[in-house]
Amino acid sequence: MDDLIIIGGGLAGLFNAILLNRAGLQVTLIERKTYPFHRVCGEYISNEVLPFLEHLDIDVSALGAASIKRLEVTAVTGTKLSQQLDLGGFGLSRYTFDNYLYEKASAEGVKFLLGTRVEDVQFVNDQFEITIPNQKLTAPLVIGSFGKRSNLDQKLNRKFFSRRSPYLAVKFHVRVDFPDDLIQLNNYHNGYCGISKIEADRHCMCYLAHRDDLRKYGNLPALEENVILKNPYLKDIFNKAEFLLDKPEVINEISFEKKEPVDNHILMSGDTAGMIAPLCGNGMTMAIHSAKILSEIIAQRYQSANFTPGKRALIEQQYTAAWNKQFAQRLWTGRQLQKLFGNNTTTALTLNLLNGIPPLTRYLIGKTHGKPFA
Repeated sequence: MDDLIIIGGGLAGLFNAILLNRAGLQVTLIERKTYPFHRVCGEYISNEVLPFLEHLDIDVSALGAASIKRLEVTAVTGTKLSQQLDLGGFGLSRYTFDNYLYEKASAEGVKFLLGTRVEDVQFVNDQFEITIPNQKLTAPLVIGSFGKRSNLDQKLNRKFFSRRSPYLAVKFHVRVDFPDDLIQLNNYHNGYCGISKIEADRHCMCYLAHRDDLRKYGNLPALEENVILKNPYLKDIFNKAEFLLDKPEVINEISFEKKEPVDNHILMSGDTAGMIAPLCGNGMTMAIHSAKILSEIIAQRYQSANFTPGKRALIEQQYTAAWNKQFAQRLWTGRQLQKLFGNNTTTALTLNLLNGIPPLTRYLIGKTHGKPFA
């Protein structure tokens, strides 16, 4: 029997696997896909993670990551906000980064079950029973890192799942003449599209849209033509870009509702525990940081020979407190900022206001980011 099973092999799952394996736990990670693969993601990471990555001997520059130093936010009216990023960030595709972490974790001894879907998770007699096709696994601890929205959220009867979300997200990789050091967030009715450089002469372009607009226009190309490309900056990018993926990556019903970091005794990490509005561009950073926080608590408190209900409760309490201290305010700020965008008039007014008060702009950016950590 493993000490711990991780469900989902995104950034949170992979970093938890590496860290807990190094701490001496027997770890199995279950992922329904097979690496490498694309994910719907803006693929921008704040530099606050760099000291931590360096501590783990992970050099993102060796993977071709782009250095991002500037932010622009635009509106349909043509209004544009420009801001230097005090901390900055880097762009790196999930296709490259996740696969690198998988290979690193596998080489260090983490066991992987790839191409495997988790059908159910039950907490029975103070241990977990994880059902996969034709097999049932058991473990004292389970980490949930299965992303923004999963069939397991429904199985676990998580509160946010019953509240339908109207948003879908679509990601492309493109080749386009666009500054390497810039992340640009282009707003339009009911959504926004981010574009920034990643590795290998590519840019990631990921947009958020409303399902009512998709229903109105019937398909993604029509949605883009009638809603998204009303932003002149986006229209110029779409017209000039060479689209590199066979088809875009799409995910439906993205929820920004408040989630719980512990649910049914499962320790949630990354987007599974809470998702920041994509406009704030910090989800990957939070996934990595949440894995650091959780793995440290488990490593301090877990002993396979003497793991009592009281120790489980202590892990859950400490993780919940640490998660809320680090991320609750950031998530709340992201939800409030999101409300200022999505309406063409409100977006333009907000950008004009922020253009006139640069210290406020820097303050708001700071509130959606954390401090460097190691």
